Amino acid sequence: MSDDSGLDLAVVGLAGRFPGSGDVAGLWRDVLAGKPVSTRFTAEELAGSVPEAERTRPDYVPVFGVLDGADRFDAGFFGYSPRDARLIDPQQRLFLECAWQALESAGHVADVDELSVGVYAATALSGYLLHHLLPAGERAGSEYEMSVANDKDAVATRVAYHLGLRGPAVAVQTACSSSLVAVHLAGQALLAGECDVALAGAAYLRLPLAAGYRYEPGGIMSRDGVCRPFDTAATGTVGGSGVAVVALRRLADALADGDTIHAVIKGSAVNNDGRAKVGYTAPSVDGQADVIRTALRAADVDPATIGYLEAHGTGTALGDQVELAALQEVFGTGRRALGSVKAVTGHLDVAAGVTGLIKACLAVRDGVVPPSPYFTQPHPALAGGSLYVNTAPESWPVTGVPRRAGVSSFGIGGTNAHVIVEQPPAVEVTPSAAAEHVLVLSARTPQALDDARDRLREHLSGTDADLGDVAYTLRETRRRFEHRLAVACRTAEQAVAALGAPATLDTATGDLTDGTVAFLFPGQGAQYAGMAEQLYRTEPEFARHLDECADLLTPLLGVDLRHVLYRDRDDALLRQTRITQPALFTVEYALARLWMHRGVRPAAAVGHSIGEYVAACLAGVFTLPDALAIIAERGRLMQSMPPGAMLSVPLPAARLAERLPLGVELAAANAPTLSVVSGPAAQVEAFAAALAADGVPTRPLHTSHAFHSAMMEPVLAEFAEHVARFPAHPPRLPVLSNVTGEWLSDHDAADPKYWARQLREPVRFDDCVRRLLAGPYLLLEVGPGAALTTLARQHPEAEQRSTPSLPGPKNAGDDRIAMAAAVGRMWLAGVDADLGDPTGRRRVPLPTYPFARERHWVEAGGTLAAETAPAVVTAGPRGTPLEVVHQIWADLLGIAQIGPDQDFFSLGGHSLLGTKIVARIREAFGVDLPTSALFETPTIAGLAATVTGLLAERPQQPTDDLADLLAEIAAMSPEQVAHELNQTQRKDLS
Repeated sequence: MSDDSGLDLAVVGLAGRFPGSGDVAGLWRDVLAGKPVSTRFTAEELAGSVPEAERTRPDYVPVFGVLDGADRFDAGFFGYSPRDARLIDPQQRLFLECAWQALESAGHVADVDELSVGVYAATALSGYLLHHLLPAGERAGSEYEMSVANDKDAVATRVAYHLGLRGPAVAVQTACSSSLVAVHLAGQALLAGECDVALAGAAYLRLPLAAGYRYEPGGIMSRDGVCRPFDTAATGTVGGSGVAVVALRRLADALADGDTIHAVIKGSAVNNDGRAKVGYTAPSVDGQADVIRTALRAADVDPATIGYLEAHGTGTALGDQVELAALQEVFGTGRRALGSVKAVTGHLDVAAGVTGLIKACLAVRDGVVPPSPYFTQPHPALAGGSLYVNTAPESWPVTGVPRRAGVSSFGIGGTNAHVIVEQPPAVEVTPSAAAEHVLVLSARTPQALDDARDRLREHLSGTDADLGDVAYTLRETRRRFEHRLAVACRTAEQAVAALGAPATLDTATGDLTDGTVAFLFPGQGAQYAGMAEQLYRTEPEFARHLDECADLLTPLLGVDLRHVLYRDRDDALLRQTRITQPALFTVEYALARLWMHRGVRPAAAVGHSIGEYVAACLAGVFTLPDALAIIAERGRLMQSMPPGAMLSVPLPAARLAERLPLGVELAAANAPTLSVVSGPAAQVEAFAAALAADGVPTRPLHTSHAFHSAMMEPVLAEFAEHVARFPAHPPRLPVLSNVTGEWLSDHDAADPKYWARQLREPVRFDDCVRRLLAGPYLLLEVGPGAALTTLARQHPEAEQRSTPSLPGPKNAGDDRIAMAAAVGRMWLAGVDADLGDPTGRRRVPLPTYPFARERHWVEAGGTLAAETAPAVVTAGPRGTPLEVVHQIWADLLGIAQIGPDQDFFSLGGHSLLGTKIVARIREAFGVDLPTSALFETPTIAGLAATVTGLLAERPQQPTDDLADLLAEIAAMSPEQVAHELNQTQRKDLS
């Protein structure tokens, strides 16, 4: 590639909606296939929108480039109510969706707060306003609302508002050249430092959706519904609806940030014909030639290096003749291909220029000269010249200079634009160093999440993109919405398989935590030989800390824990309490340090029995050597006690306490309905039998001693004396106490007697979990298995806020994939962690957000669907305040089903609509409801309560009972009057 002059721009994002093709990928397929996409309507398709007298004329051509789903929009995604969505010009709705997709495909939708993003956009005159809304009048909305929702000036600022963009937001209007002029202006803003990313493009929608046109000899429209640029058989152009948007950055920034670059813009220019032409609407050879020369100078490239020209190319007699003359004037020598995307899509009006630019970008990127369909007879001006039109795709190799193309767009009124694009620079792709990856997705609705999952699965089935880049793009460059999923995998094949089995995926719904993590350290019973061995062999950070602990413990234990765990895998030795407790401490401490190395720093910690020492060590209560010396002695003393037994019982601690026999004690309150008892083996076994007789199943724990019971009392004094030898400090990290279920106090942390009590008294783990769940914490189990996670999830609110780190003994071995899954589950909850490969990744194009589009439409002529017409408020309200307020909300928001506690603004409400709602409520009830009431209580239930209060305060107005009675009698039939008189007489006689 040519050297970056400092003025080069990168095209980093592409998005669009095109006739027949759908998106950008579909457009490129149709272009390469030489497949025109205009629709030729049948008489039945035209019947609803074109009068019979018009559509049966011999000069009526029933052809147009139709944009599928143009009447549909994902209103909820952008916070619009259905009513407001119906008011907005569909051109602006289409552009808004494509702007999001362009920014998302560029990999910068999530960093708009850090980068200044500009918008340069265009739409055509709103046919929706003229033919759909204005005939509906006030039934559709107020004049002001319709103006704001349909003015061409609003398209750029609407995008800036909804996407949160703080750069320049400029509406561009130069007729057919608008979108390419927008690209030029966006590039100037980038080079001037006014923004860091710029969106440029346009949207055009012709209404009615199903209609052709009347052919006029000498006019611009084709006689046969085919556009044949630069062909002697050409008779004009064909129209089409479409949207085209590009995302641009300064080339140096794009390269530095690892953006995917589709093409480089070397230079651009804009001018106007002035009076140098036969008429205002006519093109000018001089104007077109001048703008191309200026663009070439700005790009600092030789015209001879341009290998392809994407022309304005309308297929009109005058237009083609003038354009060819201008091109021959600039490119008089050499040989280069010529084409126009209008031969495929038709003329997309204001969106035509960027549609041609996208085509040219893909041509220089992929090294293919795209063909022109239906081309058979070259225009005479092409004979013997430097330009030719190819009818089949041609390979475009690099021969000395980079692939370059010129793109032209000319507007009625004489504003011309030309852009020079070049192939993207070669980028050295560094394979991901991580063997495991976490793919994450999110969406605003469950259905959209399913659609996103299907799209990603399809994409991964046919891509050779580095999975590390895919994971990075999904995790770091996308927004995190209410419905989320995560997949841990090593290969694309594994990811595809997992995405195809949605029931097995980790998912989450609802609010995120604030990223605060609490570490949970499991206790005795979680250990197994070989635990965390894969991490020890492959993670230097983990191995370093485990080695440190093992080296300190070896003289204290008389054995090297690394041999017990990994060389000998000595289960029998590991089950000995004097080895178990130091081994668990060692693995958990090393794992905690690994998580912290990866950016997960705890804001609180809790451990189960021996696990509390790991928490205390990390909190700075004990130094690491001192903590290891303490727990080595703890394990030795506890093992020296007589054997005992422990039993897991599925009962709440309070209920269990009522049934405990002599000698059996509560050892742990682990969950709301799960406790552990401890004591001599005979008494524990007898208690288990008694519970079984009452239908209470129990499970004996695989322990040799009766921990947390009176059987530990003989060692308490000795252990307290041992702890007293080591200095203790106030915890620098909040730690929950097993003994109290509350935060560990500075006093208890420094008290040796506390640590003695800690091995004797019941573990109040459930109280600790309740305390954590009352805060913002995600609960990360830092140790082997998922015992504590399982206990925490006995609380429903912990289901999406807790995760293990490592596998248990039944699925031991794949520690790294287990940690990757934990990273995914943390992401689901709002906590960001990495897998050891956080830097140097690239943003790669991936499927963009799957909008859940629904039809939001006022029919031509102003017809409103019955369910959307506002209800007429009569002299008095019908129903309770709750019912009436609900009806008013439903009418003005356009939503039939609204819950009484749903927030007005989350439903797409805004201040203007809120003012209308308050006015309607005032009219319905005759109360002086302040406008502020809606902002203070933005729910139906809240407003209804306010209205009820105002009605109760209102003095009762005297009524004319006689007048009311006479009016009621007048409305009755003679038979009804006779019946009422008869009933009254009977009451009097009784």
